[in-house]
Amino acid sequence: MKQPLSSDTSQENRSFLNRILFAALFIFLGLSGLMARYWFLQVYSHEKYTTQAENNRVKLISDPPSRGYIYDRNGHLLADNKPVFTAMLSPDEVQDPKRTLELLTPIFDLTEEDIVDILARIEQSKNDPVTIKIGINDQQMAQFSERKPFFKGVSIQSKLTRSYPHDELFAHVIGYVGRINDKESKEIDKERYAGTDLIGKIGIEKYYEDLLLGKAGHQAVETNVHGDILRKLDNTPPVPGNDIYLSLDYGLQKIAQDQLNGRRGAIVAIDPQNGDVLAFVSNPSFDPNPFISGISFKDYGALRDDPDQPLYNRALQGMYPPASTIKPFEGLGAIHYGLMGWNDTIYDPGYFTLPGDSHRFRDWKRGGHGTVNLTKSIVMSVDTYYYKLSYQMGIQRLHDWMVRFGFGSPTGIDLPNEKSGVMPSPKWKMDTYDKSWLPGETISVSIGQGYFLATPLQVANATAMTANLGKKLTPHMLKRSEGAAEVHPIDRPTGTIEFNGSEADWLKMRDAMEETIKRGTGRGIYTNRYRIAGKTGTAQVKSIAQGKSYNKAALDKRHWDHAWFTGFAPVEDPQIAVAVLVENGGGGSSTAAPIGRALFDYWMLRRPNNPLVPPSPEELEVIRAEKAAAKALLDAEREAQEALEKEAEEAEANKPETSSET
Repeated sequence: MKQPLSSDTSQENRSFLNRILFAALFIFLGLSGLMARYWFLQVYSHEKYTTQAENNRVKLISDPPSRGYIYDRNGHLLADNKPVFTAMLSPDEVQDPKRTLELLTPIFDLTEEDIVDILARIEQSKNDPVTIKIGINDQQMAQFSERKPFFKGVSIQSKLTRSYPHDELFAHVIGYVGRINDKESKEIDKERYAGTDLIGKIGIEKYYEDLLLGKAGHQAVETNVHGDILRKLDNTPPVPGNDIYLSLDYGLQKIAQDQLNGRRGAIVAIDPQNGDVLAFVSNPSFDPNPFISGISFKDYGALRDDPDQPLYNRALQGMYPPASTIKPFEGLGAIHYGLMGWNDTIYDPGYFTLPGDSHRFRDWKRGGHGTVNLTKSIVMSVDTYYYKLSYQMGIQRLHDWMVRFGFGSPTGIDLPNEKSGVMPSPKWKMDTYDKSWLPGETISVSIGQGYFLATPLQVANATAMTANLGKKLTPHMLKRSEGAAEVHPIDRPTGTIEFNGSEADWLKMRDAMEETIKRGTGRGIYTNRYRIAGKTGTAQVKSIAQGKSYNKAALDKRHWDHAWFTGFAPVEDPQIAVAVLVENGGGGSSTAAPIGRALFDYWMLRRPNNPLVPPSPEELEVIRAEKAAAKALLDAEREAQEALEKEAEEAEANKPETSSET
């Protein structure tokens, strides 16, 4: 007879069955999870991982466009592109970018500031290649090649970079390009600048950035696990930037710079017929080429701290008292308001006093000019005539008239950061100084002193408008553009300055300015080979006390008067108008006017048959070598002088003290 199972045996069977069920459930859940994960990867996420896998072997490389060339009006190249070796880093292939850059520092001469900048760009790059160093030399190339296996993700590529063959000659006009900085990288269109390291910083390079940049292309390439390119799969070529031709003339620009050599100042030349800027010089200037790859802190500091301010664009941003150069424009205001006719006269005893005031506003000529009409006031630059005229006109009407010539506002030239100057008025003074206008301040403004400030560009443009009988002009640099990008023209005013006189009055002012060159304050530059009209000016820098005379010898040279000249030629059909400013140059007649004559001579006599042309590349190299040698010699002399001065100071400090009794 079969024995019944004991309770212990029954319990063991149930426990065993539970274990089998639990194990089966565990296996089932595991298999279910595995199948679910398999479905998720193979079905749901198929497209995502297929793309990632494809990206592991297919890489999209940006193909930057070549930047547009810049030429002068005659086709002479002013901004070039040249190939250089550039060190690049691909963030997606480098595990520790900071460590990699530290190891590359002795090879590429990187500074701490360079590393910080590169790391910041890597963070924003989204795995796009980042530039480490532009312009790798042969020695750096050899050192890197020896260690290349240790720097996965770092490569040397040949890229186009900017070059300015004429160094400082066009620096203040063309400007320069430089590396895209952190602020700019946040503002630019990343797609447009894909693969591009450089952006226009100042001048034409900045103003016409959209024209010069072009459009980036791209290449799809197949790579292996090490990132080496196996083959090209697709290619969208870049669109090069537009080439632009400026209105500048190389020869005239060279003459202008040579005339200012060794002197601080500015020269602007304009075609009165259409507003073409023919020459635009600010001196001293600087070499823009070091700024392309990144100028050193030492070299930039030397430029920044130079007392002559070579980085300062005097022609565009320098604001100076325009002195007597404004008298022709102001004289036309007398006609406009009906205050003085051409035959009306005043008597000049050599000074002017306001009613009820004993202060004498003196004429430049002690004893005065006697009887003076409008023509004589221009020819002999009679201050007293304009003292009396401005008193009758009043500051508000004087302001309202002079702004028609462009004073007190930007001319609208196609260059960035133009200064507006100051054409003062009672409202301007109240807004600026919270003070009321004083009658004596009108007298100072009437001869281009006091609060009145103008740029050389404004003076040149006002002269060009006067030469062309009041035709409104906007000075401009761009002559034409060639390329795919659309050019948006400057909105230039049309018509003539609103004037209550007639064309005959403009012609009479032309004649008065011509007489100034024939027998007046500008007679030193008269020639019978062509007709010149002009006006000289001498702007006071340091005020002279009442009753005292100007003593140039007793003043520091930087307190000497500024020298001005403005004029145009030929009188009968003006082709060129110029403004010349020489800082602390003394008299306008003796210093600035001869410079204006040199410009006229080149434009009227030499240029038509024997124009200046740029030196060849070989000649440029010789010139640069000579400049470098001269600079090295000057630096050595300066360092030697500083060492001697330091030695003398140390000797003086270590000198034993002696008592007065000894």
